Amino acid sequence: MNTAPAPELFTWEFATDPYPAYAWLREHSPVHRTTLPSGVEAWLVTRYADARQALADQRLSKNPVHHADDAQGKSKTGIPGERSAGLMTHLLNIDPPDHTRLRRLVSKAFTPRRVAEFAPRVQELTDGLIDGFAARGSADLIHEFAFPLPIYAICDLLGVPREDQDDLRDWAGMMIRHGKGPRGGVARAVKKIRRYLADLIHRKRLGDGDDLISGLIRASDHGEHLTEDEVVAMCFVLLFAGFETTINLIGNGTHALLRHPEQRAVLQSALARGEHGLLETGVEELLRFDGPVEMATWRYATEDLEIGGVAVAEGDPVLVVLAAADRDPARFDSPDTLDLARGDNKHLGYGHGIHYCIGAPLARLEGHTALATLLTRLPDLRLGEDPAELRWRGGLIMRGLRTLPVEFTPR
Repeated sequence: MNTAPAPELFTWEFATDPYPAYAWLREHSPVHRTTLPSGVEAWLVTRYADARQALADQRLSKNPVHHADDAQGKSKTGIPGERSAGLMTHLLNIDPPDHTRLRRLVSKAFTPRRVAEFAPRVQELTDGLIDGFAARGSADLIHEFAFPLPIYAICDLLGVPREDQDDLRDWAGMMIRHGKGPRGGVARAVKKIRRYLADLIHRKRLGDGDDLISGLIRASDHGEHLTEDEVVAMCFVLLFAGFETTINLIGNGTHALLRHPEQRAVLQSALARGEHGLLETGVEELLRFDGPVEMATWRYATEDLEIGGVAVAEGDPVLVVLAAADRDPARFDSPDTLDLARGDNKHLGYGHGIHYCIGAPLARLEGHTALATLLTRLPDLRLGEDPAELRWRGGLIMRGLRTLPVEFTPR
């Protein structure tokens, strides 16, 4: 009988490498009740089969109204500051039929054709950012590359004027600094973003633009019943979800490639030959191996139910641990091995079911472009710091590095 104690969760050591702890949970307590750092009690779902089932289970609601905790407990779930800023009516917090209606409207912005049309702008942004540090021979790839690229991209898609985009970049930076910023900084940043978006939406009602905000306004004005608050909340969550996930995809992906030089070399050789097949499977593998979203966003049981044979009470919060599910040996061969050519890679990095990430096509485009351009333009890219010294951001949902110092031959 294995008497090893349960691993300690949510420490800085855990944040650096949570995978051994998740392996223990998958084997010994796959549906695990724990107290989160906020004091909220929740269930962690860690096996692939259970995770996939839970992500598609309509008895697990996205609406925080179903959380059995008191009002103080409810305020500790979701995106920090969204409740006080009146930003609750977005895709991450609602169920059908409202979810179906809003997703149908927003999905028009992420069609394959629309994303393909946006590719030249993503390449332009990527090259411009690399130009900013290529001659120096060193950079922090998070702050100088992985962070600004998706911010500027999603701002362009939404229709934020170029002269306002640096303000959005600053406010977004406050949102992801968590404990490193001033107390209450996240909530203040969220309120600033909300005020800005509300004003921008009001101004765009007078025009006929072809950006996403203008499209949402026209949909709301043509009988789709999208309220002003829904437009603001939708734009906010697209901004929030559209930049932090991509920051982490680029940052975590580059980090994994630099820690696995043999895999990086094979990918660089393929890119040098003009072959992009390995890049496509490689990005999927990076999403599985150390993806940008550690846990799916909050769910709440609307009735007593079972997950993996464990009883979950009505009102209990449930967090599906994507990072654990995507390293489940029952689903993936050699799950702790990075294999850019891996086939049959149905990872859960962008979720599953009706809440599958609507911006995944854009995130993949940005990931493909960023990684291919970095490896091509800076072929001798290497870590500029001992890997043990790197620090990961705290928080439940996202997994990403605070900084990623690199060095290379100046170009």
